[in-house]
Amino acid sequence: MTDATAAFELAQVNLARLKFPLDSPELKDFVDALDPVNADADAAQGFVWRLQSDGGDATDIEVFGDAWLIINMSVWRDTDALTAYMYQGQHREMLARRREWFERVAEAMVALWWVPAGHRPTVAEAEARLLHLRTNGPTPYAFTLRTSFPPQGAEPVSFDVPEGLGCSV
Repeated sequence: MTDATAAFELAQVNLARLKFPLDSPELKDFVDALDPVNADADAAQGFVWRLQSDGGDATDIEVFGDAWLIINMSVWRDTDALTAYMYQGQHREMLARRREWFERVAEAMVALWWVPAGHRPTVAEAEARLLHLRTNGPTPYAFTLRTSFPPQGAEPVSFDVPEGLGCSV
């Protein structure tokens, strides 16, 4: 890891639109897996931080003013650490079942960006990064694992948010 890389950490946000209420029988397997999957993340190599409320997860934190959206936001050492966690163990099993629990959504629901080491992003920051990605595609300000950028102090591109960039199904 270079000194420039060590000065930055990778923030990620992932939204999902629920098909059913969190307390429904259809989401029981998902809800039951939250604590073990979050514990795996907390112990993963390269994990730094994750958004959580007093309940230990982020399912009750509102995003985009939509009660049917749930948010997962975390900070990692780099893209390699995030990718290694995402595609192994219980998280991989949950990914394989995501269509059972979540709606397919046309808009980007995942965004990554570099933050100064020690910075903990807010929900408002995550919303801004997602809107930026939806409007401009991947840029150093907000990108995806498929199209990523090296750590740097990226500034947002100035834009007006077009109508309909919410999270319609």
